[in-house]
Amino acid sequence: MSPRPLAALAALLILSACGTPWGVPPDRQPDRAGAVPAAAAPLSEGAARARAFLEVAARVEPVAERDCAIRNPGANCDFRIVVDDRPGLPANAFQALDRSGRPILAFTGALIASVENSDELALVMAHEASHHIAGHLARQDQYATMGAAVLGQIASQTAGATPAMIRDARMLGAELGARSYSKEFELEADRLGAMVAARAGFDPVRGSLFFLRLPDPGDRFLGTHPSNGERMAVVAQAAREMGL
Repeated sequence: MSPRPLAALAALLILSACGTPWGVPPDRQPDRAGAVPAAAAPLSEGAARARAFLEVAARVEPVAERDCAIRNPGANCDFRIVVDDRPGLPANAFQALDRSGRPILAFTGALIASVENSDELALVMAHEASHHIAGHLARQDQYATMGAAVLGQIASQTAGATPAMIRDARMLGAELGARSYSKEFELEADRLGAMVAARAGFDPVRGSLFFLRLPDPGDRFLGTHPSNGERMAVVAQAAREMGL
């Protein structure tokens, strides 16, 4: 992955038109003499999406950092929002940590092109930030370590077990452990993300319509995501709790 800093986004994003157009210029306001200024040239689809992304990030980031400091004291809450602009990458967004422990919120150009409005983008961004706010990466690592230890111990006590078999058992245990609470983590991030997006001035319920365009994972065995219906219900409940 070759993420780019947020400040360079406007010059980097060149996205093909798809979905509902963004960035409609505000109504022209007459001056005191009643003259209406000339209309500015309309933004291209790619430029409008780039500008919208920057505006969403500017509003979501400080709210997410404030919530992070409150809910996860001691954590590094200095979010860095980046875009991987390499062509051909699928729509994706994720949260990670850099080598210094700084939280990264990463988005591909295809993901940015797939959302239809700022509310959807804000919810996705707030969702990824909420994984860090809730400490999900550290908890996932803990469960993976526990799973590896349990299956590795069972394999080591099995008659005829070879080092390779024990190693494979530990790898399987780590995967099962990491996945064991993944659906709960996603729903928790949806709930916290809805609140972050709302406090940033966006409509999380409208934003949750983004889920309707995703393949529904349903109840797949060892699936990492809950059903889209569950996710929309969690966002709606969070909005009701906030009086929206």
